[in-house]
Amino acid sequence: MDDTPPAPAPATGLTIGQVAERTGLSVHALRFYEREGILAEPVRRTAGGGRRYTESDVEWLNLCIVLRASGMPIPDIRRYTELVRAGVGTEPDRLALLRAHETRVLGRLAELQRSLDIVQYKVAVYEDHLEQHPAPC
Repeated sequence: MDDTPPAPAPATGLTIGQVAERTGLSVHALRFYEREGILAEPVRRTAGGGRRYTESDVEWLNLCIVLRASGMPIPDIRRYTELVRAGVGTEPDRLALLRAHETRVLGRLAELQRSLDIVQYKVAVYEDHLEQHPAPC
């Protein structure tokens, strides 16, 4: 996934429905992302006002989906988008933002691992119990 802002969309670009289908986002979510300034470039419009997206827009949205799914807050995604839009010279800030997020994700993974360890322990306790005391049929 590239940090390069998408190229301008031709009138024949992808419709919002096509992008929703390709990304798994709802049309409502796509409009929300647009309002929130999450897209690296403004969405192009047809003469009739319909949105048109490029393949680069889809790639950018997929990156944003990964960031969001990993717990990055919308304001941080917006900030990252702003830095990408600003271009060369913002790489240190982008790196700092991503490193901070990486630290949060690693912390969440550690918490999940501790939770999984407890669940697995409890599963083993019940399996042992049922082996020694089978349930009546």
